[in-house]
Amino acid sequence: MNENVHILTHPLLQHKVTILRNETTSTKDFRELVGEIAMLMTYEATRDLPLEDVSVKTPIATDTFKTLSGKKIAIVPILRAGLGMVDGVLAMIPSARVGHIGLYRDPKTLEPVKYYCKMPADIAEREILIVDPMLATGGSSCAAIDFMKEYGCKHIKMMNIIAAPEGIARVQKEHPDVELYIADVDKKLNEHGYIVPGLGDAGDRIFGTK
Repeated sequence: MNENVHILTHPLLQHKVTILRNETTSTKDFRELVGEIAMLMTYEATRDLPLEDVSVKTPIATDTFKTLSGKKIAIVPILRAGLGMVDGVLAMIPSARVGHIGLYRDPKTLEPVKYYCKMPADIAEREILIVDPMLATGGSSCAAIDFMKEYGCKHIKMMNIIAAPEGIARVQKEHPDVELYIADVDKKLNEHGYIVPGLGDAGDRIFGTK
């Protein structure tokens, strides 16, 4: 793995991911945990945001302090499961815009098929944070990154809660300029393209559809 792959080892993250994996975790708790994990991951993924000085008058005195320098951010969830991470990111960056990419995985080829794409008008000017709980084969992630580059986006990061080594390798190979922020890396993919040990289908568990 190169320097663009960040494996997040904070104890709170690891604890919450372990609860997320448990098959007995309810839909309500699963959904809330995904949001909490996304919020904690956003803290790490935004460490390099630029700052500028501003003058502020406190109740005691006026002095110079740091504030974000106005860099515009867009969150782009990969539908459906990526929606579960959006509120957590917005809790940390309320001014961010949200685009959407709808992809489904062909059950035979395991490759992504696009069915929906809607972006803010100024998307090319924004820092992009693509979110999806799972990075499995890497097909959907690479397709989503391709779409954002087609829009003219230059600064793209990706946030995944759980990733397989195969998915990380594919994104690194096809998009070495994209930074990955991952809470946990699992052992492998099984013959159906699911992460092992993983947590099952994140979309089904977030929305209670299975």
